[in-house]
Amino acid sequence: MNRADVVEIIGQFLRLKKRGANYIANCPFHNEKTPSFYVSQPKGIYKCFGCGKGGNVVTFIQEHEKLSYPEAIRWLADFYKITLEETEKTPEQQQHQLAEEGLRILNEYAAQYFHDTLLTDDEGQAIGMSYFKQRGFRKEIIERFKLGYNPENNDVFYKAATTKGYSADLLEKAGLVKSRNGAYHDVYRGRVIFPIHGMTGRILGFGARILKTNEKAPKYINTPENELYVKSRVLYGMYQSRQAIGKQDECFLVEGYTDVISLHQGGVENVVASSGTSLTEDQLRLIGQLTKNLTILYDGDAAGVKAALRGLDMALGQSFNVQLVLLPEGEDPDSFIQNSGAAKFHEYVKGHKQDVIGFRLEVGLREVGTDPVKKSKLVNEIAESISRINKAEDFSLQHHYIRTAATKLEVDEAGLVNLINKHIRDRVDQENRQHKRDQDNLPEPIQLSVPEQDAVETANTHEDQEWQLLRVLIEYGSKEYEGYANVADLVHQRVDPELVENALVKKLYEFYYEYVNSKQLTPEINDFINYPDAVVQHRMATLLHTKNEISHNWSDNYGIETLHDGMNYINDVDSTLSYFEFKKILYMQEELQKKIKEEKDPTRQTMFVQRFFELKKTEREIVKKHGTVVIKINKR
Repeated sequence: MNRADVVEIIGQFLRLKKRGANYIANCPFHNEKTPSFYVSQPKGIYKCFGCGKGGNVVTFIQEHEKLSYPEAIRWLADFYKITLEETEKTPEQQQHQLAEEGLRILNEYAAQYFHDTLLTDDEGQAIGMSYFKQRGFRKEIIERFKLGYNPENNDVFYKAATTKGYSADLLEKAGLVKSRNGAYHDVYRGRVIFPIHGMTGRILGFGARILKTNEKAPKYINTPENELYVKSRVLYGMYQSRQAIGKQDECFLVEGYTDVISLHQGGVENVVASSGTSLTEDQLRLIGQLTKNLTILYDGDAAGVKAALRGLDMALGQSFNVQLVLLPEGEDPDSFIQNSGAAKFHEYVKGHKQDVIGFRLEVGLREVGTDPVKKSKLVNEIAESISRINKAEDFSLQHHYIRTAATKLEVDEAGLVNLINKHIRDRVDQENRQHKRDQDNLPEPIQLSVPEQDAVETANTHEDQEWQLLRVLIEYGSKEYEGYANVADLVHQRVDPELVENALVKKLYEFYYEYVNSKQLTPEINDFINYPDAVVQHRMATLLHTKNEISHNWSDNYGIETLHDGMNYINDVDSTLSYFEFKKILYMQEELQKKIKEEKDPTRQTMFVQRFFELKKTEREIVKKHGTVVIKINKR
């Protein structure tokens, strides 16, 4: 936990931009066009101010990759090359873990088996390696993508896997074997293997290409969908390309596995493949975490052109800058990069990029000719695409496309605008109807164990102030304060713990001072960020994350001190303590009022009244010093 850098880890999945003391990105946990996901490197936390998700480096890995806590720790340990010490598991625990992680573990084993076969087996060398060498793949690129080979023998992999303890049912579920006439055979026999990695490097599934001519067998076969592998949610090469995509702020999209591998070998590493499917929202979300600039590369045949047009409306709807490049006739990305090299590749791409609307107009008008029916259909398709562009965020871009389309299609611009607006209205109506259906089908609300919205937590002013007291302790506890050992000592002496009413705040407050008493040290921020309770981790991400920073100019122009103004923490501490002083005074006033009413002795009654007015004076002084404070005390 001490080794893990939250920016380094989250940067493996998102394109982070520096903003002040924080880093920002579009949130990976919900769709958004304006970044609201903040990462604080010094504090080791992240927080989305849109959906409320927050936590530390481990909770991010858990949430993003859908891993258990132990799996996330193992992932981090592997990333930083740290050896974990684990207690030996009983046979029952081993069986439980195998059932829980069966597919993932099997896929890792299968990928290593196929890879080793390619590198060391005679058949693997003679057939599989010969094919890859023929494609021009060097050893380092074969290692990078962990390419493999499954021998032609009917069940050699099946026998090896079952000998290792993997069940036939699990092997069949993973799509690695099939049963026929009571016997199992290898699905990928005689094929070269392309492992498909997730964003963290986990093997999700496989693609396999046949090498012999066989009209009855498909050229490529893929893993069937299961708990790990969902085709619409993966992009081939994303794991190997993610850093280059973020660094270059552009993603090339191609069709096949070998296109990705050849481009990598040629020095173009910001590339992924859709593996023959049209783009999906989940795939776009993966790309959008790293860049909003998407360039699609296709060969110039009819199938390639049609493939390029599928899924692009969704990309426009998610505010992608989509451009397309048709390669020269007879070329695909694989052959082009190998024949021309990276320099000519980039030169060609730069000179032949077309925006998505311009591309659709060019291709569509070529097919339409003089047919009015086809032209009407094309106008409607173009209007539908333009309607996907967010008018509020990309007004000038939408207006540019409207003018261009109206001119090239030879239609009235106002009429095209009306058609675009109709598509927008229809889509909104459909979404509203779907929302109503979803609402009608909602189950009875249940009490969540983890708070989902900070608004719920902070609605109560008292509770918010109590959390602020805890924040002051965590952030400034070890700092100096005149007249006291430190800020923690100040709080301990001046705040009555009975004034803290929130159970969780009280629990953490007590944890803080138990730590101080036992170790004679104040706890570190990490002791709370990594506190072994998901609710606390979530709350800490909200509590300790400062989204906005005050400019130094505010101090010069308005006399407002910033966080960098030396002793500003003193003001923060004093302001927070004033709430509890004020609250205590109000409680004391309430008690004195009761005593004044109940007291029969005039002398004692006068004493109580005098004390009451002294408290009122102190109350006014606190208000004058720290500004207007309004507190309504609940009757105890």
